[in-house]
Amino acid sequence: MAGENVSVVFKLYCLTVMTLVAAAYTVALRYTRTTSSGDMYFSTTAVCITEVIKLILSLGMLTKETGSPARLKNALVEHVFCSPKELLKLSVPSVVYAVQNNMAFLALSNLDAAVYQVTYQLKIPCTALCTVLMLNRSLSRLQWFSVFMLCGGVTLVQWKPAEATKVQIEQNPLVGFMAIAIAVLCSGFAGVYFEKVLKSSDTSLWVRNIQMYLSGIVVTLIGVYVNDGKKVVENGFFFGYTPWVCFVVFLASVGGLYTSVVVKYTDNIMKGFSAAAAIVLSTVASVMLFGLKITTSFASGAMLVCISIYLYGLPKQDTSKLSRQDVDSESKQKLITV
Repeated sequence: MAGENVSVVFKLYCLTVMTLVAAAYTVALRYTRTTSSGDMYFSTTAVCITEVIKLILSLGMLTKETGSPARLKNALVEHVFCSPKELLKLSVPSVVYAVQNNMAFLALSNLDAAVYQVTYQLKIPCTALCTVLMLNRSLSRLQWFSVFMLCGGVTLVQWKPAEATKVQIEQNPLVGFMAIAIAVLCSGFAGVYFEKVLKSSDTSLWVRNIQMYLSGIVVTLIGVYVNDGKKVVENGFFFGYTPWVCFVVFLASVGGLYTSVVVKYTDNIMKGFSAAAAIVLSTVASVMLFGLKITTSFASGAMLVCISIYLYGLPKQDTSKLSRQDVDSESKQKLITV
């Protein structure tokens, strides 16, 4: 599958679906966390259930791909049960993402929200840099410009004016900036690492997903135990779950699968552009559903996001080949020399 060619239409379809699912997920998640009148569910259990559902869906896709129970069994035995090294390799993104989430929380606890919003968007150019370094790719000047334009656009879209609030805990800006630096590096490295693993072999995408989600379940279960262990024991694993919460978990699961497909057949930079478009769409939806007001910074940021997506998608000039005019000139020069 590493060398399998897919059409542009399929890539656009996957990017579009991932963007719409991410936007719907953001709006639905906001609804469950801000308008719920009942008992609040544990977010850690929701993340864990999401990993389980993604594992089940990947098993279903692998079953369809292999075509028979016998081939499915052979694939699982060969790539999962008898490949501890591969499982360990795919556990790296899960662990790194867990570190990223904890560092982001630590950074937000030690930095103002506005400073956090700006600095955390450095994950976009960091991902581009990791793509160049780890995958030996090149980006044109226009593409680099569009990456940083996207970074600025997302910052403006999510910008909220600083408010004079009383901080209840002592903040350490140095710790905050160190944490945000680690989170940014983790974000770029984990995404590009997973892309490299996907594209460096002919192993099925769904096998790779199964390997990663198995380690993801272990990591998220540890998160449940550490953060909400006592509360889960007292109230139950599915405490506070409603149909809307189940819908959020479903969207997160489907979005995760489409994300892996996008990474497989495009790259992490395109995934970042898709995520930025989802932020804009979810904010527009929040205007209609939650009465959020459109600000000048949002409108400016949304425009920058759209322009950056267009610029990045422009065909890159191939400077490795001489143009026809250059070839003709070179030929004439050789004749004159002879």
